Amino acid sequence: MGLVLFPDDGDNSSPDVSWSYSGFAAFRRCLAEAEGFALSEMWGFGGERPWSEVSTALKPLLDHPDTGGDDLSPAECASILVRLEAITDQWAREGGDQVLQQHIEDARHLAGILRLCIKKDVPLGFV
Repeated sequence: MGLVLFPDDGDNSSPDVSWSYSGFAAFRRCLAEAEGFALSEMWGFGGERPWSEVSTALKPLLDHPDTGGDDLSPAECASILVRLEAITDQWAREGGDQVLQQHIEDARHLAGILRLCIKKDVPLGFV
């Protein structure tokens, strides 16, 4: 069982990106770390720190339930995309172990899905 992020355009043939729940958690922890905070400190992830204390374009992705919750709007997708690509480029320049390489691959795949949401002007869905 896992998590799928997809362009919510009603087209079942649209591409998507999927993770196991633990894989998505690890991906988000790495993104939060790149933004300078620990996801485990945040409200909803075991900590008490409110999301209002964090400034990142990735907030809609990081502070989203694994399943359910609202779709992310095309505008949110655009904001996330810019920051996600910057972090991915930084990770690629730094190199890293096999886990980081998987995060880079996943981030690039997610970026493609975000671009499709923006192009089609449809939200990003979570299932």
